Amino acid sequence: MTIFEELKARGLLAQLTDEEEIKELINNGKATFYIGFDPTADSLHVGHFMALCLMKRLQMAGNKPIALIGGGTGMIGDPSGRSDMRTMMTPEMIQHNCDCFKKQMSRFIDFSEGKALMVNNADWLMDLNYIEVLREVGSHFSVNRMLTAECYKQRMEKGLSFLEFNYMIMQSYDFYVLYQKYGCNMQFGGDDQWSNMLGGTELIRRKLGKDAYAMTITLLLNSEGKKMGKTQKGAVWLDPNKTSPFEFFQYWRNVSDADVLKCIRMLTFLPLEQIDEMDRWEGSELNKAKEILAFELTKLVHGEEEAQKALEGAKELFASGNASQMPSVSLEAENFLEDKIDILSMLTVSGLAASRSEGRRAVEQGGVSVNGEKVDDIKATFEKEQFSGDGLVLKRGKKNFKKLIYTE
Repeated sequence: MTIFEELKARGLLAQLTDEEEIKELINNGKATFYIGFDPTADSLHVGHFMALCLMKRLQMAGNKPIALIGGGTGMIGDPSGRSDMRTMMTPEMIQHNCDCFKKQMSRFIDFSEGKALMVNNADWLMDLNYIEVLREVGSHFSVNRMLTAECYKQRMEKGLSFLEFNYMIMQSYDFYVLYQKYGCNMQFGGDDQWSNMLGGTELIRRKLGKDAYAMTITLLLNSEGKKMGKTQKGAVWLDPNKTSPFEFFQYWRNVSDADVLKCIRMLTFLPLEQIDEMDRWEGSELNKAKEILAFELTKLVHGEEEAQKALEGAKELFASGNASQMPSVSLEAENFLEDKIDILSMLTVSGLAASRSEGRRAVEQGGVSVNGEKVDDIKATFEKEQFSGDGLVLKRGKKNFKKLIYTE
């Protein structure tokens, strides 16, 4: 099976501008391709997984990845898939986030000996002259055509700033620069980026002539992949200081039955033949599939040793209701009133409930327990001294646990 056939079999490819040419390039290791990452945080999250795994697969087939960090476009804000404008970031914040990204990306991508590049579009966007942009770039874009793009249509009702309107031009210029400077002949992005990506392909052809070629591919379900990084308790980060390996493992262990095989196919490096066998699994076998998914992805991000610890911790957790690897929350003195804390405060402080009203509903529905004992009284309180030593294990539902600890 060629790499192109594998990408299709794993459900990773959607729209392509020239399938035969793209197939030829990536199957023969001739593609120099880029994927963009917005440096809006100091850690990547699980929503970036599909892009990172794709870059790894293509590099393993001899192609050259470019991780483009949007340090310049990050100063503007991307309207794609959003209903509000992004917060502006300082250059110092962006640089710090870029440094963090490269460290995490190195788990997936080999940057040694020029096998891959990491570049920041601030290097060329920040020095652009406004008149030059209007003459050399803006003249190649139709405003009428830009307004038909879904990313802009979604923002028109609430108001689209001229600042954001320029994002498509800036992203298109990125591809033009990467094509000229690094021979980048292919770009990948999510389905919400399709219009921006086509703009880049068109700009190259208009500026450099019809003989210049550039390809665009979107990742199937990439918008859905971005949502993978968000839960009711916030983002699931690749940084172990933000999301522990155990929490990371548990996130994937708790995916729905309907999604587990899809995630294994798209995100792991298990052979397709093995995954095809899993397609026949049902019932309790799906729990085994979830365990495999969680282990493989934790190993990919945090290494095999941490993945093994998380697996053992999960087994210990479900066997005894306690676990040495369980994520913990340290309570503060101000969390206690007269040396006591109520169950609703415990739920909100731990992050197992977003509000006291949500915690109240969880208790009333019988879904909350402390050290294995169900709590059915919303006014239940616990003494400060009970949280010393090993602390108390707070559970909401069947799969969400936190250990609460207090140290004087």
